[in-house]
Amino acid sequence: MSWLWTSADMVTVMGGRPLGNLPEGVTGISIDSRSIGSGEAFFAIKGDRTDGHDFATMAVANGAALLVVAEGKLPAMGRVTVPMIVVEDVLVALGRLAVASRQRSRAKIVAVTGSVGKTTTKEMLRNLLAPSGKVHCAVASFNNHWGVPLTLARMPADTQFGVFEIGMNHPNEIRPLVKMVRPHVAMITTIAPAHLGNFKNLEEIAAAKAEIFEGVEAGGAVILNRDNKQFGFLESRAQEVGIQNILTFGQHAKADFRLADFEGGAEGSTIWAVVNGETMEVHIGAPGRHIAENAMAALGVVALFGADLEAAKQALAGLRAVKGRGERHRLGIGEGHLTLIDESYNANPASMRAAIALLAATPPEVTGRRIAVLGDMLEMGAFAAKVHEELAGPLLAAGIEHVWLAGTEMAALRDALPDSVAVEYRPTTAELVDHVVKNVRPGDVLMVKSSLGIGFGKIISALIDNYPALPDRERHL
Repeated sequence: MSWLWTSADMVTVMGGRPLGNLPEGVTGISIDSRSIGSGEAFFAIKGDRTDGHDFATMAVANGAALLVVAEGKLPAMGRVTVPMIVVEDVLVALGRLAVASRQRSRAKIVAVTGSVGKTTTKEMLRNLLAPSGKVHCAVASFNNHWGVPLTLARMPADTQFGVFEIGMNHPNEIRPLVKMVRPHVAMITTIAPAHLGNFKNLEEIAAAKAEIFEGVEAGGAVILNRDNKQFGFLESRAQEVGIQNILTFGQHAKADFRLADFEGGAEGSTIWAVVNGETMEVHIGAPGRHIAENAMAALGVVALFGADLEAAKQALAGLRAVKGRGERHRLGIGEGHLTLIDESYNANPASMRAAIALLAATPPEVTGRRIAVLGDMLEMGAFAAKVHEELAGPLLAAGIEHVWLAGTEMAALRDALPDSVAVEYRPTTAELVDHVVKNVRPGDVLMVKSSLGIGFGKIISALIDNYPALPDRERHL
C-alpha cells in the first residue's frame, strides 16, 4: 500500500497524541465528512459556520480510517471508537503537516495569485504541465487559510510539479500561506478592482498581492503582467525582497512571454505566442482574450520549469472553461437551442468586462438575443455605486441590447443604462430566476455573472433543470 502519510509521521509532525490503535497510514486527507474516501484521515476543522467535530461520526460512517481532533472537543465526542490523533488545534496541526509536506517534496512549485484569473490559470497550468510529469494541484478554489495547507498536506511525496492558488481579501493573508508553499515561481495574473471595500485603492491591492514574493525560494522567479498599470510597483517590490529573476507576460513589446497576435472566436481562439524568442501559433479551446493572456503566463511557467513546450501547446487546444468561469452549455428549447455562458462563480469590475466581451464574441442564432444576466459585485465598499454604473459603458460598446439584473447594487446599473437597452430588474436572485426561465427564447445567448454570494448559480441550475442539455457542436478553431 502506498500511503500519503504514515500515522507515525503524522503524530510526530503534528505533535499529536495517538488514541486507539492507529492504522499504519492514510491514503488521503479530507475536511469534508460527506466526500471522504475510505482509508483517509478526517481533520475536524472548526470553520466560520460549522465545526468538523460535529460530523466526526458521519466521517467514520463514510470510511475515515483516522480522526484528527482537538483536545478540548474530546469530552463531547461521545463513543466514537475510530483511532484518533489528538492535537491542541486542528487547523494548526494541518499547517504543520503542510510544512512537512513541502519539506519532503522535490517538486517544482508554482504559486498563482491575482485579482482575476487565478483559478482558470491554475487549471491551465495543471493541464500544460501534465504531459511532463506528475502534477499536484488544488481542487476548486482552495486558496485560503485552510485551502492552501490542505492542498499542501495532500501533496504526494513523488509529485513532480505542484500548482497552488493563493487568494486574499485583506492584507497579510498571502504572506503566511506563501511561506508554507515556498514556490520556485510566483505569478500575479493582474491587479484589478476586487475587494475594494477592504482597500483604499489599487496600490493597496497590489501591495497585498506582492506579499507572494516573500515566500519565493532563493534563486526563484516571478512572472508579472507587463500590461498592467501596477507593473512598475510590483517589479520594485520583487526587487526589494531580493528577487532578481523577474519575467513578464502580455502584449507589451518588452514582455518575455509575448502575446504577439490574437484571433478570437465564440468557441476558442488562435494566438501567436513568443516564448524564448520563438513564435508559435497556438490554438486555445476556451474563448476570450483574458484566457489568451493568462495562457502566455502559463507557457512562461512551462518554459521556466524546462517542461515540454510542444506538449503544453497541444494541451491548450484541449482546454475548456472551468465551471462558473465561462463554462458553456447548449440547452434545447422549443425547436432550437440557447447558449448559456456560466460566469456565476464570482465577479469584480475587470472580470465583468471580460465576461461582457465573451458575450459580445458569441453570435446568437438568427432570431436570438445576446442577454447579459448580471448580479451584484460584492466587497466594493464605498465604490459600489460607481463600479456598477460604470458597467454601462462596456455593455453599450459591446452592443448588448438586453440586460437582466438582480441585487441591491445593480440598481445603479439599471439607472445608468439608456432606454435603448431593454432592462429587466429584480431586487432578488429568486425573482430573477423565475423571469429568466420563463423568458428565454430559442437562439438566445445568455451570459450569467455575479459575485458568488448573490447566488446566481441558482439561475444556471434552473435553466439546466428546465431545458435539456445538448451535445457540443464540433469546435472549429
